[in-house]
Amino acid sequence: MPEKLVTVGDHIRRRRLTLKLLQRQVAKQLDVNEATVHNWETNIAQPRLHFMPAIIRFLGYNPLPPPTPGGWGDRLVSCRTALGVSQKELAGQLAVDPCTLARWERSEREPTGAFKARVSRFLNTAEAALAVDMAQTA
Repeated sequence: MPEKLVTVGDHIRRRRLTLKLLQRQVAKQLDVNEATVHNWETNIAQPRLHFMPAIIRFLGYNPLPPPTPGGWGDRLVSCRTALGVSQKELAGQLAVDPCTLARWERSEREPTGAFKARVSRFLNTAEAALAVDMAQTA
């Protein structure tokens, strides 16, 4: 059992062992193969973005660091990652250039005007959906 939970793989391993599951059972739940779970748990590889929603459902919580309060960038990254959405996909949803979204996520700039309204709607909707998803898995 990992003492310190540093990586997503550490979280997966602790949850698996707590539930007394085999790697192949977790792999089936996450729709990956057993070797993938092994690689995540031994930190040979990190899960790709599109696996994060399933991992969060399996864990029952988001293993990623919480966003800094009041920080646009951290909130954007946190929501986007938890939903398994790439920067390019989110940029398309927000009708903004991916480079602009990247600057927002790095807190180099903040959205203004209509973009600020779109980002606020995305964040509020995403955070509400993630909270409902967490409540359903609990």
